Amino acid sequence: MKPVAAVLLAAVCFGTTGTAQALLDVDASPLVVGLARIALGGGLLAAVALRRRPAAGGAPGTGLLARVPTGLVVAAGAAGVLAYQPTFFAGTTSNGVAIGTVVALGSAPVATGLLDAGLRARRPERRWWAATGLALVGLVLVAGGSGGGSAGGGVLWSVGAGASYALYAVAVKELLDRGWSSGPAVGAVFGAAAAVALPLLLVVGPAGLLTVDGLLLTLWLGVVTTTVAYLLFGWGLARLPATTVATLTLAEPVCAALLGVGLLGERLGGPASAGVVVLGLGIAVLTARRRTRAVAGAPAA
Repeated sequence: MKPVAAVLLAAVCFGTTGTAQALLDVDASPLVVGLARIALGGGLLAAVALRRRPAAGGAPGTGLLARVPTGLVVAAGAAGVLAYQPTFFAGTTSNGVAIGTVVALGSAPVATGLLDAGLRARRPERRWWAATGLALVGLVLVAGGSGGGSAGGGVLWSVGAGASYALYAVAVKELLDRGWSSGPAVGAVFGAAAAVALPLLLVVGPAGLLTVDGLLLTLWLGVVTTTVAYLLFGWGLARLPATTVATLTLAEPVCAALLGVGLLGERLGGPASAGVVVLGLGIAVLTARRRTRAVAGAPAA
């Protein structure tokens, strides 16, 4: 499988999250669902990491992160994983699902580009700027055509979700540059997050998930949208720049919109439909074959 295809397939898995929650009748708060997802998926990813240990003697990456011990890099990535759930749901609660999702997903590539440049001294290529610009326009159109709550101070929560994603992506990319393979890198970060999420879940109480639908939702989110998705994500991240991967995952709202129309009976207005097309065009620009060099041999940005 090609790296771009792996990341896009991961985005498809991510995009099923909302539909799964809508189809299954689960009386549990988003926080409980998110903790259960991290606890199960992170535990499975940690098991993968234990089977394949990181390569010894990997050199630190470039920039400021080169001075940071590996343990702190793993902890920072785990913090990003844990912070994403509450900030994302706080943003959608304050501003509506459409606006909150667009701000979170739209800010993630920008935040990733800034963190990668500031912490790892890796500048995004010009193709990335063009593709990300198109994708952001598409996301704005999708939000405008889908409705949603009024934007306000809660937008900062959604921006925080995008920054949390960027922190995770950059941390994993740094581990990969230090000689880790994708399975152990993703597993270490999510395993550390699961070690925090599980006791928190027990304290909060998983009662709302102790039903047939609740267990099915937990299995789907933990296995498909976390374990499988992030193994694919990590495999692609090992072979592509972090900024490229962040923009490719904007395929997630496209998948979510199509599932909403096909399975949930939702309707997309003209602006939202145009937004899906523009977003797809941005991804197409980013995935167009490079004539000057192969992706696998290109230096990570």
